[in-house]
Amino acid sequence: MSEFIPEAGSTEDEFGVPVPGQVLPQELWARTALRKMPEGVLDWDTLFGRPAERIIDIGCGNGRSMLLGALSRPECDFLGVDILPVVIRYATRRANHRGLSNTRWAVIGGRELLLNHTASGSISEVHCYHPQPWYRRDQVSRRLITPEFLSLVHRALRPGGRFVLQTDHPIYWSYMLKILPYFFDWRERSGPWPQAPQGMTRRELIATQRGLQIFRGEGTAKCNLDPERAIQVAESLPLPVFNADRRLLELDQLEQGGRPSAGAKRGRSGGRRLRRRR
Repeated sequence: MSEFIPEAGSTEDEFGVPVPGQVLPQELWARTALRKMPEGVLDWDTLFGRPAERIIDIGCGNGRSMLLGALSRPECDFLGVDILPVVIRYATRRANHRGLSNTRWAVIGGRELLLNHTASGSISEVHCYHPQPWYRRDQVSRRLITPEFLSLVHRALRPGGRFVLQTDHPIYWSYMLKILPYFFDWRERSGPWPQAPQGMTRRELIATQRGLQIFRGEGTAKCNLDPERAIQVAESLPLPVFNADRRLLELDQLEQGGRPSAGAKRGRSGGRRLRRRR
């Protein structure tokens, strides 16, 4: 079956909220898929054909947040990653139809990307919206936001680089707030992001329409913390072994279009097995 070809000038929406951008004539479509992650550190200048500010969206899902960023900041280059091939395919098509040559999309975990493919001090911003809390006891080790992960984010960012984090999970957020200030000059945000007052992501749209509170914050990488010291700090901090609220599982199902979920399907992971600490 051939792929559906959308009409030029058409738009789409999710839950009544428009998706950023509109479809361009087919001759203006882009090719944005990064079909295979290259070995070693990623060469952004070669990948995009220019030097530019570099922004990573970890757990990008169907691409709503990164489409908005790429449309409003054409001078920047964006890499969106997720562990689910299906959502990367969806995000790639959206970006291609909008001619967003300043985006690339790849199937890879966030931790793996930062650890194996990102040079120290090379990234301007890292965004992570609604990382999966993982609900079952045997899934706790998959949680992405750990002290080690935050040390990798800090290492990837240039001095003073920006880290953006958002969740609808109050217990996860409480844990995050305890460890984020070790790596970033952190501040919570009291309201929606001004560029997306109705919601930055599909998950946020669902949560907001069901009356859930959204927790948002941003910080800049501490300039007096070198990578070696950041690792030492990370090893001294507690791991995210909290008991998640399983009532939020329903939102996971809705985010996936109603498919059954036990917290094992959403693509916000890329974490590693948590180790016991004395």
